[in-house]
Amino acid sequence: MQDAVRFQSAPLVTQPTIALSPLQSGSVVFCDFDGPIVDVSDRYYQTYCLALAAIQKKYAEYVALPVRRLTKAQFWYMKQNRVPDVTIADWSGLSGQQIKDFLAHVQALVNQSALLHLDRLQPGAKAALNELQARGIRLVLVTLRQAGQVLDFLHQHDLATTISQIYGADDVETAYANCIDHKVARLREAIAEQRQLGFDTTDSCMIGDTEADVRAGQVAELPTVALTCGIRSALYLSDFAPTAVYANLQTALPDLICQSASLRAA
Repeated sequence: MQDAVRFQSAPLVTQPTIALSPLQSGSVVFCDFDGPIVDVSDRYYQTYCLALAAIQKKYAEYVALPVRRLTKAQFWYMKQNRVPDVTIADWSGLSGQQIKDFLAHVQALVNQSALLHLDRLQPGAKAALNELQARGIRLVLVTLRQAGQVLDFLHQHDLATTISQIYGADDVETAYANCIDHKVARLREAIAEQRQLGFDTTDSCMIGDTEADVRAGQVAELPTVALTCGIRSALYLSDFAPTAVYANLQTALPDLICQSASLRAA
């Protein structure tokens, strides 16, 4: 197990593929919520642990399952490199119907309110959001999380006024599935409505931490900024050819605001 789960030591950078105009007062930036702004790793790992324990208890009357609980570092590495949940369950000692039961538990638990307190702000996210607001840049969240959950978190951290609009999901389970088609549709809706409201999206970009964010931005013909502080690694994201890769929103901000010709990978 230890040998199979390797750790990536350095972030991968990509070369810019689409020119990005500098963000100025009145510019619109589209951004994902989970990953760029919120660190969900503790919640996802706790969900994994709870689901694993539930399956072990369920089958205890019939068989002693050879459960092998991954460490958080092992679990998160696998999530960041898109290892299927079925494989995670298998490596954890489950098989057959046990895996199906495990996946059902994870799906039911992960976005429930009882675990949301485990979410925390990404380092530097608050400073970055306040900086965008101070510069008059319109930040629009395009997320597969329910808008109510997003607003609750923003209010808890005194950040609600830094966000101009939220395009969220209706279903509480949508975020975990991270369906590309859902993100494409949500971003398309957000762009169209911002234009209808009279906002110029010429200088816009899409910021996110998953392949769904990158693909959605590309379909919309926007420059895409991939962040590696979320649920995908730089190595995995590079396969989707984002415009550039950064560690987090705060490290991306200087280039987003100041670069006058094109986006520099950093």
